[in-house]
Amino acid sequence: MNNQAEAVVPAYAAGFRNGNVMHRGEHVLTRDEEAAFTALVHRQSRFVFRVVYAVLLNGHDAEDAVQEIFLKLYKNGAWRDAKNEQAFLARVAWRVALDRRRAAPPTESVADPDTAVEGASHEKSPEEALQAANQHAIIHAMIDALPEELRLPLVLSASEELNSREIGAILRIPEGTVRTRLQRARQILRERFANLNARRRETQHAG
Repeated sequence: MNNQAEAVVPAYAAGFRNGNVMHRGEHVLTRDEEAAFTALVHRQSRFVFRVVYAVLLNGHDAEDAVQEIFLKLYKNGAWRDAKNEQAFLARVAWRVALDRRRAAPPTESVADPDTAVEGASHEKSPEEALQAANQHAIIHAMIDALPEELRLPLVLSASEELNSREIGAILRIPEGTVRTRLQRARQILRERFANLNARRRETQHAG
């Protein structure tokens, strides 16, 4: 959800290499398989990061989860048989993220979405040259502050390859429930963004 997502294609992708092949237990990956797996990491790491971050809400934990996910895929080779690549990766990422959250000690989460939004909205340069970047941060703060049951379908829906039925299968909820939660999440974001803009206009008029 931030610049950490840009760094999720790290040296571990290249680190899987061992000479001209990649080893997976008794199996040896050919050059073509090695290239296909490396391309998978580069192609889908940002998407996997977004999924696990939506559960963990911590950039460093999400990075660790992404590495764990791709290492598991490398070892078991299941990635090669995936018919819908993103749906498959989303299911794997969802399970890994949930397991990590259950194993982690409890941490405080954002209880008030307005607090997160206001905190992000104050991060402006004197000349407001970073207004666009600031607005991007605000939107992500709003998404992070959504209840998990609304946040996760919204994050998954950002993928053009996942429809409501597939999101429902990943989260194990009915397709109709996915649509309802997506509508609710988008409604909340619209309302909060409108409220934020109204407060900004009031501040400008007051000044």
